[in-house]
Amino acid sequence: MSKRRVVITGMGAVTPLGNTATESWDAARAGKLGIAPITEYDASAQKVHLAGEVKGFDPKEHFTPQEAKHLARFTQFALVSAIEAIEQSGLDLESEDLTRAGVIVSSGIGGVAETEKQQTTCLKRGFDRCSPFYIPMGISNMAAGEVAIKFGFKGMCTCPVTACAGGSNAVGDAFRHIRDGYADIMLTGGTEAAITPLSIGGFTTMRALHVGDDPAAASIPFDARRSGFVMAEGAGMLVLEELEHAQARGANIIAEIVGYGVTCDAYHITAPAPNGEGGARAMAQALADAGGVDPNAVGYINAHGTSTQLNDKGETAAIKTVFGEHAHEMAVSSTKSMTGHMLGAAGAVEAIFTACALRDSFLPPTIGYVEPDPECDLDCVPNEGRAAEVEYALSNSLGFGGHNACILFKKWNG
Repeated sequence: MSKRRVVITGMGAVTPLGNTATESWDAARAGKLGIAPITEYDASAQKVHLAGEVKGFDPKEHFTPQEAKHLARFTQFALVSAIEAIEQSGLDLESEDLTRAGVIVSSGIGGVAETEKQQTTCLKRGFDRCSPFYIPMGISNMAAGEVAIKFGFKGMCTCPVTACAGGSNAVGDAFRHIRDGYADIMLTGGTEAAITPLSIGGFTTMRALHVGDDPAAASIPFDARRSGFVMAEGAGMLVLEELEHAQARGANIIAEIVGYGVTCDAYHITAPAPNGEGGARAMAQALADAGGVDPNAVGYINAHGTSTQLNDKGETAAIKTVFGEHAHEMAVSSTKSMTGHMLGAAGAVEAIFTACALRDSFLPPTIGYVEPDPECDLDCVPNEGRAAEVEYALSNSLGFGGHNACILFKKWNG
């Protein structure tokens, strides 16, 4: 049986750059910085004072008071993004077979803010006085469940929890689910809201986070001065459809997904394998999965690019392994320089940015780039985005635990 083709017909996002996919992409094109001092709690007693917070998000604009009270922030982000994606897709859900529609939404940490809140409360009141809504608000899969309930999608509904690779795993798994004939529509992406004292403290003691106070010098992927990533929050959601299904209803097609590679380093709980071996295999798999796309045909990579010493060095080595001399000819930028690192949502938002880059023939920059690193000697589109016609683009996600996911996108030419 021939594999079915899969296209993107809708996108939604809530990010540190904007509260819609359009706002977020426009800000990324312009090289705007979404990182600023933490406002969600008093961080003065901790070493880390910066984060990529979502700004101006008011749950009351989207939910009833009762709904807002019983939906964790990460679930709120997912629902708002999903509504935007469905609206952009133009799907008439009343005319669809919703048993052929599924949901895959990643979250790395889920409702960690609810866990912190309930722990504090129960230490004072007793643990049998815990909120009955704590578990359904706190578990990581609930964003996927709430999205499925919202739209009545009765196909596969699941939640990859693969740390920083989760958003890309969700999109890639949804792509395969449609391509292999199990669904016609998938609503997929990732969501995270982990800017909390415990989460920030945990990453700080791992020495994973940047601890300076200058937002412009905080998340600086591929720069020799980089010293850790910046925690961020948000969500990205995409509507994926089987091509003929989308064409039959006259959908506006944004881009096509043509390949997916997924591997494990099986090396270390946090550090990447030497020379990015696992990431290289994931990129090579994505090219092979698309029918053997020539590496020289790839014009852009949205890099994982976290602004840590090990990741950026290892990812650069991995790209050189797969692309050889072409690695120095194509563009490789990190939009985390603007958003910070959204953990389980990162890959989904970056999938949106990659699809937009193909659609608009424009490559987003790596901002804050000042001091080149000889071990990261690729064209990182420094500081200013640029117009460029690209047919194929990759999006990389490399997570703690050795999880690697890579998605290959193709420009839609109608």
